[in-house]
Formats: sequence, C-alpha cells, structure tokens
Amino acid sequence: MELEKFRYDNRIVRLFFMATVLWGVVGFLVGLTIALQIPFPSLNFGTPFTSFGRLRPLHTNAVIFAFVGNGMFLGYYYMIQRLLKTRNWSDKLANIHFWGWQLIIVAAALTLVLGITTGKEYAELEWPIDIMITLIWVVWGANMMMTMMKRRERHLYVGIWFFIATLVTVAVLHITNSMEIAAGPFKSYSVYAGVQDALVQWWYGHNAVAFFLTTPYLGLMYYYMPKAANRPVYSYKLSIIHFWALIFLYIWAGPHHLLYSSTPDWAQSLGTVFSVMLIAPSWGGMLNGLLTLRGAWDRVREDPVLKFFVIAVTAYGMATFEGPMLSLKNVNALSHFTDWTIAHVHVGALGWNGFMTFGILYWLVPRIYGTKLYSTKLANWHFWLGTLAILFYVIPMYWSGITQGLMWKQFTPDGVLQYPNFLETLLQIMPLHMIRAVGGTLYIVGAIFMVVNLWKTAKAGKLIAEEEAEAPSLRAQVEAEGEKTYWGHRWLESRPVQFTVLSAVAILIGSIIGNVPMFVIKSNIPTIASVKPYTPLELLGRDIYLREGCFNCHSQMIRPFRSEVERYGEYSKAGEYVYDHPFLWGSKRTGPDLMREGGKYPDAWHYSHMNEPSSMSPGSIMPSYPWLLTDALSYGSLKGKISAMRSIGVPYPEGYEERALDDLKVQAEKIVANLKVAGIKTTWDREIIALTAYLQRLGTDIKAK
Repeated sequence: MELEKFRYDNRIVRLFFMATVLWGVVGFLVGLTIALQIPFPSLNFGTPFTSFGRLRPLHTNAVIFAFVGNGMFLGYYYMIQRLLKTRNWSDKLANIHFWGWQLIIVAAALTLVLGITTGKEYAELEWPIDIMITLIWVVWGANMMMTMMKRRERHLYVGIWFFIATLVTVAVLHITNSMEIAAGPFKSYSVYAGVQDALVQWWYGHNAVAFFLTTPYLGLMYYYMPKAANRPVYSYKLSIIHFWALIFLYIWAGPHHLLYSSTPDWAQSLGTVFSVMLIAPSWGGMLNGLLTLRGAWDRVREDPVLKFFVIAVTAYGMATFEGPMLSLKNVNALSHFTDWTIAHVHVGALGWNGFMTFGILYWLVPRIYGTKLYSTKLANWHFWLGTLAILFYVIPMYWSGITQGLMWKQFTPDGVLQYPNFLETLLQIMPLHMIRAVGGTLYIVGAIFMVVNLWKTAKAGKLIAEEEAEAPSLRAQVEAEGEKTYWGHRWLESRPVQFTVLSAVAILIGSIIGNVPMFVIKSNIPTIASVKPYTPLELLGRDIYLREGCFNCHSQMIRPFRSEVERYGEYSKAGEYVYDHPFLWGSKRTGPDLMREGGKYPDAWHYSHMNEPSSMSPGSIMPSYPWLLTDALSYGSLKGKISAMRSIGVPYPEGYEERALDDLKVQAEKIVANLKVAGIKTTWDREIIALTAYLQRLGTDIKAK
C-alpha cells in the first residue's frame, strides 16, 4: 500500500505540558495552605481573600480542572494523533481549546477568591464561566470527532473509547447541573431546590470524579502503560467489559453521597447497590493495567515511569474498593462528614491522578524534545518523596476520620453524650492535621524536583514541533482487506458516530432513572406548611454565608441518629429545604452542624463570634470575619434576586420587589436594637446584620414556638 506522509503537532502537547506543571504546583500549594489553616487559624490572615472558605474551592478546582484537566488533555493530544495516525483535524481549534481552558482557570481563580460562587461543590463557578466551559468543551469535542473522521486507522483503540465517554458524559453532567437563573452579572440561583438539588448535584459530583478524574485517565493508562512497558494490553476482551460495565454502572452511584439524608430511601438504596457493583469493572480495569506489566516487572525496579504507573494503578484499585465500602450504610454512618472522606479522595487524587500524570510527563517530555530524561535519579527521588507524602497524608486522615466518627457517637453509661462540646473532638485531631501537612509538603518538594528535571530535559533537547510520520490511507486499508466484514465490538470500533451514540445511551439510562422520579413524583418531597420563603434580609444573609464558603466546614443536615439528634436537635426533613436554591447540606464537619442554629444564641453572640470566634468558643479554630462588621450590605440587587427566586418557584407575591427593602430594614433594625441592649453599636446596613438574620432563621420553621 502507498504510504501517505503527514506530521504530528507537538506544539499543542507542549502547551498542555507546561500548563499541567504550572497549575499542579499552584494547586498543591493552595492545598498545603488550607491544610495548615486548620491547626493554625492565624494563617487565614484575617482577610476575605485568604480565608479557608474561599481557598478550599480554589484548591479543589485548581487540582481537578487545572492540574488533572490539563494533564488529561496533554496525554490526549499526544495519544490521539498517534492512535489515529493523523494530525488533529484543526490546529486552530486545538489552540482555542488550550487558551480557552486557561482563561476559564484564571477566571475561576479570580472569582472564587472574590467569593463569587454558586455554592455547589466542584461546580462553584458562576454562569458566565459555565457558558465558557460549555463552548470550550464543544470546541474540543468537535475537533476530536472530526479527527476520528479523517483517521488512517480503521479501529478505535480502547484508550479512545474512554475519551468518547468523557466527552459525552461531562457535557450532559455540566449542562444539567448548571441549570440556573441569573440574578446579576455574577450571581445565579440553581433552578433545583433542596432535595432535588442535592440529588442532581451529587449525581454530577460523583460522576465528575468518574468521568473527569477516572475515565480519561483510564484511557491514558491503556495507552501509556503498554508504551512504557513495551508490552501489549493484557486482555482486549477484558478492556471491552471494563469500558461498558464501568460507564453504565458509574452513573447510578451518586446518591451514595446522601445516605441517611432527607433524600428518599429508594434513591439511597439505588446508589448503594450500584456502588457495590462498581467493584467488578473497576478492579477488572486495574488488573488489566497491572497484568500488562507481565514479563516487565523486573524493569519496575529501575524505571521511574513504571514505578509511578504501578502506584497510580494500585491507588486506583484501593480507591475504587474503598468507595463502594463507604457506600454501605453501616460504614457511611461512621465515615460521613469526617476526615475519612478526605483520606479517600486523596488516595485517588494524589495516587491515581497525580502519579499517573507524573509518569506520563516523565515518559512524554523527553520524546517531544528528542532527548533523554535529564536525571533518572531525580525522578526516583520524586517517586519516593511522593509515595511517602501519600502515606503521611492519608494515614493521619483515616485515623482522624475514625476518631471523629467514634467520638461524635460516644455515650456515657448514663446515656448522655460523652463529648457534647464539638471542640473536644476537634482538638483531639489537630496533631493528625499537622502530620497531614507534612505529607503535603513532601508532595510539593517532589513536584519541584520534577519541575527541575523536566526543565533541564527540555533545555537539553529541542522541541520536535512537527513530527514526521507516514501511514496508508484508511481507504487503501479497507480496499486491501477486500470483503472482510467485522462483527460485534470490532464493527462498533470502526464507527465513531455509532460508538458515541451508544455511549450516550449507556450513561443516559441511569441518569434518567436516577433523577427524573424526584421531579415527577410529588410524594418524594413531603411539604411542610410552616416552612416559608426567606425574608429579604435572610436571603441576603444566606448569600453572604454562601460567599464566605461556610458550607465547606458546617453541614445543614441532621441525620436520624440518636447521637446527632441529641447534639444538634430534630433530624432534618425534606420539606424544610424546598426554598433552598442551592441546598447547603455540606459534605464535611470541620465545625458543628448548623441546621438548628436559629435561636440557639442571642444576636450579640453571633456578632462577637464572627468578629473573633475564640472569644465565644475558647479554643475554636474558626477564622475571624471582621470585615462583616464593617462592610456595607449590598442590597442594590435585592429586586433582581427576589424576581429570580420567584421565577424558579419561590412564592414571593407579585410586586414584592418594590417593598422588599422596607421589610428588610424593619427586620434589620430589630437586630440592631437587640445588639444595642448588649452594648454593641452598629447600623442596619452592615453585612453582619444580614448574616445574623439568616443564622437565626436556620431550622426554626418546624420548631415549637
């Protein structure tokens, strides 16, 4: 067959390589900062832009979408061209994809530290950025589909299947979960409320892990591990089962994040059952990866790339075994809201995503620069520092999580809580958080070794921007094979459009069955007559609570356990959240639950507590929020917010916008008067007044008056 000559584009690979390294270091540094802020609250520095509540989403977004996101595109752009034996369909679209993605990251970083957030975990970015994400995703998807169309390889390799599933599913997740009504240039409210919002959000959140942190990296594993080991994938048939079983089952499992919550039992059970079933395809993939190294294990002793890959795949296996175990109700009862969850996600993030990315970088960068790795010894140092870092990180967090779970539930022989003060538990685990920070430091030191090593490697070589290649055309291959017909999966692998459609069907079945009943069956959310919409002052106070990221440390979900009811009050009901856009249940209790906070303390307590938490709770690690006492309340957008809320079902009367400010002032003046009695002078238009109103409202709708 006649060979066609063409060139691979390595410039786009280099761009994503640089972005991966840059954002990785940034994400790790922010992570270390917030890890240190817990045992050392003074590191919040008393400013809004460096407070834990705002930096925590910055850390998660930087690691997930900046570091891992750029890492997956780095691996993709190198891999796709070679697997399809063609250049990207459009260099221009590839560059728009790169610069657009970086623009999104910068916009995310700026808005999050400014407190501009939707309050939905891993989906905090406001509506203008959501639109940017959608457009850039379409650019990437269009280029990917067209590249497959002009390929010189008849069959799509397994690595590409996982990127097809990523393309389709992330689009569905992002668009569905980001349905919101704009209430200003950088403010929106989720169209879903309370329990419905929680279910959609954790369908998204769980599958963001599945289809952003997992499936693309499995695609990379199937390409780079065989390349590094110089061995074929262990089992083609196992890869087929792994792919289809994984994408079909994963999408159902989101509700396991909501066990013992106010969501219906059927949804919780669905999440648990499918989570347990997920072990099979997950471990099938892990074994397929590890067994690919058969006959090459002796090289693992000396090759740092293979070392990183082995630990990465092992971490994947550990995380995907632990996840289903945490979805069992008896385990979840102890682990939820504790540091156990933090340990679990960091096994995946540091081990699976981090080490897989490092291995790819060490393998790929020398090749695109036409040279050898600058220092294998330095790469080995990185490997061992990173491995120690993971151990120093996750072991204290497992210990901390189990300690929290046990202490929160412990009763004395007389039948009362043994540790009724939340701080008692918190202070016990502070040494473990300090050890965790040591692990984070080691991880960063290792990453800096990598930066030096890759920089020296790049300096020693020269970018092969246009890499020469040749292959027969697809038409020539088809003609050479004559009348040969493929059946079953081999047939599907040669048809990108049909493959994409079938992938979409696989993930839509679970998405529809898991979510739609919550919107069409009224009995799923029993309403409570005494639950009313937030007053204008409480609504603005809730927005401040959301802006400061209070939900990152405080839950608003009392589970139906005796220990929680004794500690916090009546367990939470689904009908209490019907006007919550978005829901603010939280996923971690660094501080106590606030569901029944309303009326628990006088207004003056909240005022002093926000100014200096330790003055009201000696030993508290909560950062201070002095700016709330002095900053003026922004009520210019109140009309728009009332109108937006009404449009998504909150029953504010028509025309209420016009008198909402008057009602706000009346309620604010009452709080000011209460504070005056306690010797505190302030005015009605300070942010602390609105936040106090919101906190005093929490959980009071069903309290006996």
